[in-house]
Amino acid sequence: MALREPDTTTRGDGGRGDGGRDDWAVTATDTIVRVVDGVRAKTTGPAITASRALVYGLLALLLGVAALVLGAIGLVRAIDVYLPDSVFGERHTWAAHLLVGSAFAVVGLALWSKRHGSARR
Repeated sequence: MALREPDTTTRGDGGRGDGGRDDWAVTATDTIVRVVDGVRAKTTGPAITASRALVYGLLALLLGVAALVLGAIGLVRAIDVYLPDSVFGERHTWAAHLLVGSAFAVVGLALWSKRHGSARR
């Protein structure tokens, strides 16, 4: 013998048999839940988005700096390998450092000259 759910479609009180006296409690609860959900969506939604942007931005910055440092190290090593040796068979590692350092200095000077570009107008 299977148990059947009570038929709540014919009574207006939700099948409780109390004549609808507890409808205000359900309505009040639904209203409170709806208001709290609305406030949460308007406050924590943008906060979560901002915190995710901050975390991903910091991660991208950290990985970018690491890639720049490793790229500079790789560039120095590559230049050092492909520079010809001296007459005495010695490597001139300082020349690779000088070339890469000069390139960074030129880029730095170019950026330094543009530091007050918009403030002069």
